[in-house]
Amino acid sequence: MTPNAPEFTTVATTTELPPGQRIVVEWGQHWVALFNVDGRLYAIEDICPHDDGPLAEGELTGCVIACPRHGAQFDITNGNVLRAPALANVPAYHVRVQGDEVQIAPMARS
Repeated sequence: MTPNAPEFTTVATTTELPPGQRIVVEWGQHWVALFNVDGRLYAIEDICPHDDGPLAEGELTGCVIACPRHGAQFDITNGNVLRAPALANVPAYHVRVQGDEVQIAPMARS
């Protein structure tokens, strides 16, 4: 492993996450929402920073998820907030597939 390379953890299998689907997994002490958008996998923390709403239960349009409670929107590719009332980004994760395992690692924030 190269220095500063993210450490990946298996959290699901590809059969659990077919295209167009989403699931929520536990990673350490965090709930992470995994999304399969047209065969590309994305992962963000499943808690809206505005009021702790379950983001995975929101409406997904392309790569934008809307919190089901108050409509805050986030880009699932990087966790960036796109629309209030949330003012903070959500943690996002690197996602890779190894065989049939879906693995995640935290993204560094700048």
